Amino acid sequence: MQLVKGVMANFRLALIQLHVSAVKTDNLNRACRLVRTAAGQGAKIECFNCPYGTKYFPQYAEKIPGDCTQKLSDIAKECGIYLIGGSIPEDDAGKLYNTVYAKRILKQQLFSILKQIHLFDINVPGKIRFQESETLSPGDRFSVFDTPYCKIGIGICYDIRFPELAQIYTQKAVDNQVYVATASPARDETGSYVAWGHSTVVNPWGEVIAKAGTEETVVYAEIDLKKAEEIREQIPIFSQKRSDLYTVEAKIV
Repeated sequence: MQLVKGVMANFRLALIQLHVSAVKTDNLNRACRLVRTAAGQGAKIECFNCPYGTKYFPQYAEKIPGDCTQKLSDIAKECGIYLIGGSIPEDDAGKLYNTVYAKRILKQQLFSILKQIHLFDINVPGKIRFQESETLSPGDRFSVFDTPYCKIGIGICYDIRFPELAQIYTQKAVDNQVYVATASPARDETGSYVAWGHSTVVNPWGEVIAKAGTEETVVYAEIDLKKAEEIREQIPIFSQKRSDLYTVEAKIV
C-alpha cells in the first residue's frame, strides 16, 4: 500500500477471517454481517476470503458480475467502504479462475479484478498432492489500483510465493517498502484443505501489527502511510537498486 499524494494518510484496514461452510448463501450472509461490524468500527478498506477447494470450484463458479459480487457491491455501498472480496471461483468464457475483485463505493462500480496468476500445483510424496491446474486456469493480468487512501496491489494465495509479483507492484507504485495484508479463511480441520488462519498485517519495517488466531474474526490495523514515507526516506531502497545489473519487468501490463 502506497500513499496517494494529496489524500488522507491514515485509515483503518479490516481483514475478515471467515469460517467457510459448504452453503454459499450462509457464507455471504455471514460475510456481510462481519463487513457491517468492521465498518461500524471505522474500517475504510476491507478484505476477506470465500470457499476454497478444487472439488467445489465448478459448483460455486459464477460469472462476474454475479450473485456474489452483487451482494458485496450492495454491502460496500451500504457501509460506505472500499471492499476487496474473494477469492471466488469465476466462470469466464467456459474457463474457471480463482478471482478477487474490488468494489468502489461510487455507483457500486467494479474497478479492479485479479485472476490468480500462479496455480498451486504441488506433489510431496507420501504427504500431499494438490493440483489447481486440473480445474483452474491461470490469470494473465496484474492488479494495482488507487483508492482515496493508497494504491493497492492484489495477489491470491500461491502468488505470495513469487516475490517478482510484489516487485512489479512496487515498481507500479514507485516504491518498495509497503504494508502487506494477508487474509485467510478461518481454520476448519474437517475439510480436505485446511486453511492456516492467522490473517496478518505487516508494516514496512517488517513488523506484524495485527494478527488473528485460527477462529472466525475481524482483524483491524491502523495504516499510517506518512510513516511509510519516512521509512523510505531513511532506507532508500528504490534509488539504490542496481538496475544496471538486474531488473524485474512485466511482460503484460
